[in-house]
Amino acid sequence: MRSISIEERRARLGRRHRLSGGAQAAGPVEAAEAVVALHATDPATVFLSVAARTGSAGAGEAASVEDVEKALYAERTLLRMLAMRRTMFVVPTVTAPVLQASCTLAVAAQQRRRYTQLIEAAGIGDGAWLKDVEESTVRALAARGEATGAELAGDEPRLRSRVTMAEGKSYGRDQNITTWVLLLLAADGRIVRGRPRGSWTSIQWRWAPAESWLPGGMPELPVEIARAELVRRWLAAFGPGTVADLRWWTGWTARDVKAALTRVRPVEVDLDGQTGLVLPGDDEPTLAPEPWVAFLPGLDPTAMGWGERSWYLGEHRSALFDRSGNIGPTVWADGRVVGGWAQRPDGEVAYRLLEDVGSDVARAVEEQAARLHAWLGSTRVVPRFRTPLERELAR
Repeated sequence: MRSISIEERRARLGRRHRLSGGAQAAGPVEAAEAVVALHATDPATVFLSVAARTGSAGAGEAASVEDVEKALYAERTLLRMLAMRRTMFVVPTVTAPVLQASCTLAVAAQQRRRYTQLIEAAGIGDGAWLKDVEESTVRALAARGEATGAELAGDEPRLRSRVTMAEGKSYGRDQNITTWVLLLLAADGRIVRGRPRGSWTSIQWRWAPAESWLPGGMPELPVEIARAELVRRWLAAFGPGTVADLRWWTGWTARDVKAALTRVRPVEVDLDGQTGLVLPGDDEPTLAPEPWVAFLPGLDPTAMGWGERSWYLGEHRSALFDRSGNIGPTVWADGRVVGGWAQRPDGEVAYRLLEDVGSDVARAVEEQAARLHAWLGSTRVVPRFRTPLERELAR
């Protein structure tokens, strides 16, 4: 069993995630492919993650907001969808069927059961009623071609049906079912999220029929084949990793992970006493890249790619994560987290190094902060999930 050191894992991370000089991605799609999928719970993360992988290391111009929007909404080579761990991602369109079959359809089934129970408890209807509302919503969207949730609720009034959530609790509230129905239809692969209302940091989407974005609709794959393919892609991007890492990243059961690994037949390697996995033929030594520095946004896929993170996070978890396990904006140097950053109200990109990195790295960090400030321009970005260091630096 070959041993792969922490230093070599960090070298792989820099090269494969397109963060080191000379390894930068040619554009948004290549940047997304490098990490399988871009986290998109916070819309700004997608744009900042792409920018960090397409020029921030000093190897040319970083992809602009317009470049990412072109891939998402004009060329439609990127697609926004729910996938692993019921989390929103932006993925290459060619990869979408793999995620749909391996993760999203299970999300749809789970959420449909939950929403049906809530609707029945509220006395609004049952599963057949919900299905009828879905079909009516699909017809309304097809007639419009593209619409917001509010516009569709005008066409299908049952979307305004309200359910009391957490009744009797101090945090209880009434909620209409519009978002539920749209989520289910998207998770079934029947509709897609289009251009948002407002700026690139907005979370209010317009919707479109899947056929208008994916000719012929979302292709169907056998779930076992799709899961094996997703494991291959994860190992290619994040390997070596452990079974526990893979189970956390996918959100699958131990049984599902084991079945997918049986199809892939990975090679075992030693990770400082732990058993790690790589793809067959992918255990050759990796040369360290040239020194590099990157400013990654909150929820960046590199920071969220493994369940066990000490080998690149060190002792910095308390400053950089919120209470729910969401990582904030981070500063990286040569494959490890060395600090955090935030944007202040006046636009300044403020950062703090959490360890001694030496004068050369400190100078490179300062240069990267200036590049990010210029890239953001007049836009102000506040992460959806605030972390202790980000809050402090943003004041």
